[in-house]
Amino acid sequence: MAGVTTVAVVDDDRMLLDGMRAWLAPVPGLALVATAATVGDLLHGGEEPPDGPVPAPADVVLLDLLLRDGSAPADNIRRLLATGSRVLVISTVPDRARIIDAVRAGADGYLTKDNDLPTLVAAIGDVAAGRGAHSPELAFACAHDTGPARPRLSPRERQILLDYASGMTLKSAARRAGITVHTAKDYLDRVKAKYREAGRPAYTKIDLARRVSEDSLDGP
Repeated sequence: MAGVTTVAVVDDDRMLLDGMRAWLAPVPGLALVATAATVGDLLHGGEEPPDGPVPAPADVVLLDLLLRDGSAPADNIRRLLATGSRVLVISTVPDRARIIDAVRAGADGYLTKDNDLPTLVAAIGDVAAGRGAHSPELAFACAHDTGPARPRLSPRERQILLDYASGMTLKSAARRAGITVHTAKDYLDRVKAKYREAGRPAYTKIDLARRVSEDSLDGP
């Protein structure tokens, strides 16, 4: 579907699925292509494809964090990512530890189910574009994450990382920080070393941008 973001929903609450169909149906540029009660159901064609065969994969999958089949959220996220979909986790509660675990598993965002339609649509658009959905719940969880998987960066390391990951050249990032390119490279190498030691290596600019998004380093 050229110019249309395809969406699938995995949730075992049938009332929520009905609500999602009603919510998303009139939204321009979005097409709900499948719903399912489990990730396994979705990967085998979905529970209720609206019009014939379901395209696979959907651009964005809205995934309920805790499903009644007892499946592990991280495993569900990884299975969906393996198909090429991006994942926006939705949940009833802003559980900080579970939010962090979902992001670590590769989710592109986390929303609680009390958000309104414009917020959901904006989040889907951000996720589809590869920007990630930076909700208040996600920002709060990341800001208070003290786990070893999130490296502690100095203010200058963070500044160089943010500027470089945003698209600046290292030379431009150094100039903005008022330091030499050699010093900026040292800071960036330290950042990479810290992520590598945390078990989350970042070798390229794309990898670094992903870490910035995962850890909400570009948030308030």
